[in-house]
Amino acid sequence: MAVIKEFSCDQLLVRVFDSRAAMGLCAGAEAAACIKKLLAEKESINVMFAAAPSQNETLAALIADPQIDWGRINAFHMDEYVGLDPDHPAGFRNFLKRAIFDLKPFKSVNLLNGNAENPEAEAARYDQLLRDHPLDVCLLGVGENGHIAFNDPPVADFADEKYVKIVALEERCRQQQVNDGCFAQIDQVPTHALTVTIPGLTQAGAMFCSVPAATKAEAITHMIHDEISTACPATILRRHAQAFLYCDQDSGKNLL
Repeated sequence: MAVIKEFSCDQLLVRVFDSRAAMGLCAGAEAAACIKKLLAEKESINVMFAAAPSQNETLAALIADPQIDWGRINAFHMDEYVGLDPDHPAGFRNFLKRAIFDLKPFKSVNLLNGNAENPEAEAARYDQLLRDHPLDVCLLGVGENGHIAFNDPPVADFADEKYVKIVALEERCRQQQVNDGCFAQIDQVPTHALTVTIPGLTQAGAMFCSVPAATKAEAITHMIHDEISTACPATILRRHAQAFLYCDQDSGKNLL
């Protein structure tokens, strides 16, 4: 795992790797080490996962660790489209089932239901789950518009009183789903989603943020060089006491 550059930005530890594979191996290994340390101290822990192609290498490295006691981990995810066919492969529940949830014997897997008859009630239900199960670890990415989860700049709120809410998706966010190959065209991408809010994410004790690919270079530049604000929601990670950013040389090219 070759690190090209390592530095701190406020409280955020930033590393740029020479390849996407090296980035994912390090992020997954460090997340695994954190999880094992927590499990040595606690009976069970709560871990939140992002669902995106950017997480593939990190999740693969994480699940390859043979020493994690998955039966003591409660799993959560951070967002889900409202109204998407529940069997659609781009659904975030389905992504995470394929990538990790169906592959390991978790203590519990707690899914956001974007097809609930009452989305507001579903948001409230998941909000309470997160308050009852404070997050120990959060594995996340950063969107092309600087979002974390579906907290796009127009709806991001660093002081949100809710842990889960319904949001309208910014057009650039929806286009990213096409760019990532999840949908063929933008009119297939839902316009609204349930998302864990920024306070809901950042309550996690440790945050491991994996962000590969040249399409994310602009967002990473803003995340590191701009003032901390909702214009680039990911800047909030610079205030977190235990947050780690992993980039490859494409996403981190402006940091070198």
